[in-house]
Amino acid sequence: MRSIWNGAISFGLVSIPIKLVNATESHSISFRQIHVNDGGRVRYRKVCELDGEEVPSAEIGKGYEEADGSIVPITDEDLAQLPLATAKTIEIMSFVPAEEIDPLQMDAAYYLAANGATAAKPYTLLREALKRSRKVAIAKYALRGRERLGMLRVVDDVIAMHGLLWPDEIRAPEGVAPEADVTVRDAELDLADALMATLGEVEMASLHDDYRDAVEALIVAKSGGAFEPTEAVVEPAGGQVIDLMAALEKSVRAAKASRGEAGAAEGGAGEAEAEVTPIRRKAGTGTGTGSRTGSRSGTGAAAPKAVGGKKSTAATAKKTAATAATKKKTTAGGKSAASKSTSGAGAGTAGANKSTAKSTAKTAAAKKTGAAAAKKTATPRKRTSA
Repeated sequence: MRSIWNGAISFGLVSIPIKLVNATESHSISFRQIHVNDGGRVRYRKVCELDGEEVPSAEIGKGYEEADGSIVPITDEDLAQLPLATAKTIEIMSFVPAEEIDPLQMDAAYYLAANGATAAKPYTLLREALKRSRKVAIAKYALRGRERLGMLRVVDDVIAMHGLLWPDEIRAPEGVAPEADVTVRDAELDLADALMATLGEVEMASLHDDYRDAVEALIVAKSGGAFEPTEAVVEPAGGQVIDLMAALEKSVRAAKASRGEAGAAEGGAGEAEAEVTPIRRKAGTGTGTGSRTGSRSGTGAAAPKAVGGKKSTAATAKKTAATAATKKKTTAGGKSAASKSTSGAGAGTAGANKSTAKSTAKTAAAKKTGAAAAKKTATPRKRTSA
């Protein structure tokens, strides 16, 4: 690999000559800007503002623009003569545990290669010291015209360096966290822990850029003239609510099923399914009268079953009087057919058989007592012989 910087690691009084090599590379697909009408390339040209001439890269330098618009030229020789120890040296300042480094600070990554045979021994010494201490080295170095912060650690048998942002370059996360006061139950945390344990670990080498593959397939299809665009299906996302507990439970089962664990695909009889439920308006109250009379409405929800119990006193007295008159007519024959129902007075009297003269007298007396008669007429009668 081609080195991008040559210098040395300063480890106390030990100097280790090294070469800096890029540890990462980009696999992103690059596009060119074109003129849509004819497909011609659109290029940027670097033109001098004073004479209007295009300037080649060899004649382009750098300069600092002051507040009044004037330019102060700065050459590479000027920067090389700066009184900085880090101009050509990675100066180690301290060793700290790796967990003290905030991942937000991490920037570009490089490999540090020993530069020459004499660098092999001190390079190996620093590598093994980092391994045994299980710490990382914090260092300063200068690259591309500015001083930077770096972290040295061991990767396999190589010392790697991560460029770090300066602490004042990390923005505070103000106004990012949810402002609402949300309470998370222990049961939800337990399910989240179960899901994390079920998902387990992943082989980082197995991760792949599917988007890049799709773009490459698109380019091949369009270049061959066989491209047929398809419209992506987008699910509507308005006004829906999801049960968080059910979603966690279903996620755990799905994760277990994907790993082939026994019984993972079968949900328990009482387990809730994670479903997205549309928000509905509250139903009207037009079926309330029918439910009170024990009838079932054909246009709304099913009315609740009629329950023999408390009703208005006037209605009960009228029904009791009618029942008593019917029973007087049928007492002489020994059997009464009118005792099958007391007009909805109670579910227990619908299938009652013969009534005696004693129960008839009690029913007739209920007309005078009002609400007390309703309770007595709702009581099933015992069978007696004529």
